[in-house]
Order: sequence, then C-alpha cells, then structure tokens
Amino acid sequence: MLTKSEKTSQFIIQVVAPIFNKNGYAATSMSDLTKATGLTKGAIYGNFKNKEELALAAFNFSIKYIIKGIEKHVEITDSPLERLYLLIDFYRSYYDFTLAYGGCPILNVGIDSNHQQTPLYLRTKGIIIKLNKRLMELIDAGKKMHEIKPSISSEKYATLIFSMIEGAIFMSFTMQNKKYLIDVMAYIDTLITNEIKL
Repeated sequence: MLTKSEKTSQFIIQVVAPIFNKNGYAATSMSDLTKATGLTKGAIYGNFKNKEELALAAFNFSIKYIIKGIEKHVEITDSPLERLYLLIDFYRSYYDFTLAYGGCPILNVGIDSNHQQTPLYLRTKGIIIKLNKRLMELIDAGKKMHEIKPSISSEKYATLIFSMIEGAIFMSFTMQNKKYLIDVMAYIDTLITNEIKL
C-alpha cells in the first residue's frame, strides 16, 4: 500500500513526464509544473529535492512506458528471431505510441542533455547502452537456437539496427511524418531476412 507521499510523487511524475519530454529540461519552468499538477512549488519540492531529480524520475517513467510496450509486443513468442521481427514491428507504430508523450524520450533527452555530464545525460546514455545490449543478446539467443547465422557479429548488427531505429525516429518526429519509421522498419525486416536469418 502506497503512502500519501508516494501517491503524490507518482502523480507528479505521471503529469510532468510528457512536459519534460516535449519541452526539454532547461525550457521546462517551475510554473509549467505547478500549473500542470495544480500543486505549489513547495509541494513539488517536498517530494523531490530539486528539478533535476524530478526530471530524472520523469525520464525513468517514460522509459518504463516504452519498455513495457516493447515487452508486451514481443512476449507472444519464445523464438528470438520472431521476437526480433516483432521488435521491428513495434517501431512501425512508435510515432503514434509516443506522440502523446512528446516523442521518443531517449532521443529528446539525449539531444537536450548532450555535452553535459549530468545525471540525466548519464542515465540516457546508460539506457541506450542497455537497449543495445538487449538487442545483441536477442541476436545471440537466435544463434544458439539455430535461427540466426552464427557467423554474423551480434554487436555490429545490434548497433546497426538500433542506430537505424533511432535515426528513423528522429526523421519521423522532425518531419512530423511516420512514413520514415514505416519505411526504415521495412528495410530492417529485409536486412534481417537477407543477412541475419539462418
């Protein structure tokens, strides 16, 4: 059972996560946060010691939303190869999936906090490393189950696929057109079939 303070903290995070994601850390003011939550500055800082801690909690909340979406989409099969195809399929609808949240938090926060050794930047960098590693582990699992060519470099293809996904996300949100994601995911499907699949 959550305490009143924990419930308030969760409420604040849920409300402010899309605001930080859309506006960026520097451009999000305390007045934006108090207006959105209906709470005073003192009430917000009674739950978070500063704006940076709140931004970090909001980023973590957004990332969990995305990871849960991916896991739900790929959990219908135990096949690593099919999971790889399903992962790519998830990103076909990623534009709509994250639109209400202001776009991709990894991309937004990564660009917004770049060149700054802040906890927010370091957390974003850590998430990128973690997601890339998960993709590499999925390819490795496919090799073990004789679904993916044993000769390919898991690290190389994981990085290549992840980079193409993030590039497509950048193009789709910058141009406000989801066709970039749809087209690049179709290309990655072909790449998997022609170069990765055994």
